[in-house]
Amino acid sequence: MRKKILITGASGFVGYHLVQAAREVGLEVHAAVRKTSNVSEIKSFVDQFVYPDFKDKDSLLNLLEQEQYAYIVHGAAMTRAKNEQDLVDVNVGYTEVLADAVFQANIPLERFVFISSLAAIGPVAYDAPAINEQNEYHPVTAYGRSKVLAERMLEKYAANKLSIIRPTAVYGPKEKDLFVLFKTLNAGFDAYIGKSPQKLTFVFVKDLTDAILNACFLDNGDKKSYNITDGQVYGRYEMATIFKKYTSKSLYRFHLPFSLVKGVAQVMERAYKNSSTIPVLYPERLNELTAASWACDISSSKENIQYRPRYDLDAGLKVTIQWYRDNNWL
Repeated sequence: MRKKILITGASGFVGYHLVQAAREVGLEVHAAVRKTSNVSEIKSFVDQFVYPDFKDKDSLLNLLEQEQYAYIVHGAAMTRAKNEQDLVDVNVGYTEVLADAVFQANIPLERFVFISSLAAIGPVAYDAPAINEQNEYHPVTAYGRSKVLAERMLEKYAANKLSIIRPTAVYGPKEKDLFVLFKTLNAGFDAYIGKSPQKLTFVFVKDLTDAILNACFLDNGDKKSYNITDGQVYGRYEMATIFKKYTSKSLYRFHLPFSLVKGVAQVMERAYKNSSTIPVLYPERLNELTAASWACDISSSKENIQYRPRYDLDAGLKVTIQWYRDNNWL
């Protein structure tokens, strides 16, 4: 009999790849989604769809005990909102209700994996040592702060079978945030904010799903946290250089003054004030985009969950760009 895994946020970018990876390793995949979610692209990888109410612990307990999950991966999250409290309500509140249910339920739980973000730790100075799991929290966005609150809330389950995964910037087929940058590059524009050097990190989505499933299968004992990148550190121009390599595009490189971009971000924030949508560029977002260093030490994940990234930025972008082209995104 196949072991069951419950994946929340299954209809999202990472969720799409995770349900596929979980099915490929022989798990019975249950996808937690909203009833309004478009599940057409993941339907073939999912054994059962469930529609949990993350405000109702009793209903979650009933679901967990009825289905007897061995693994639970909580990836559902809100990445940006106009009101920071909305981020807290979802990223902290929903996580707490689910975790309460998970650790009270009579189920054969082997691991509960919470998908946090490197944004919870935040960037460091350019000449600082690489970020590791002992770094203090210094988030620079509301999203990062909400993930800090979630991680701190989970401390009360420190004696339980809990793993926290903190991915850096994730890219790959179907990703939409970094895709904005790829569209700009595809149009021939290679734009940067300011001229200060940066240390950047990325992780290809298939490597991230490997890390998540490894945490399910290989992590043991009390709560542990892992920062996840591809193990490399990149300069600010390397993504554009690789993009050019695989597209043969002629790129015009230019640098915009920080003050100018900040002004544009402020204008966009005001323009979207009464809109239900959120602009891609907003003032606080600049804190991440212009950060000096996201360099990471992933030795802990290599040692404890046998994480072995298979894609550096060159290999991952080659696959990603081809997917965008094949699917008429570029």
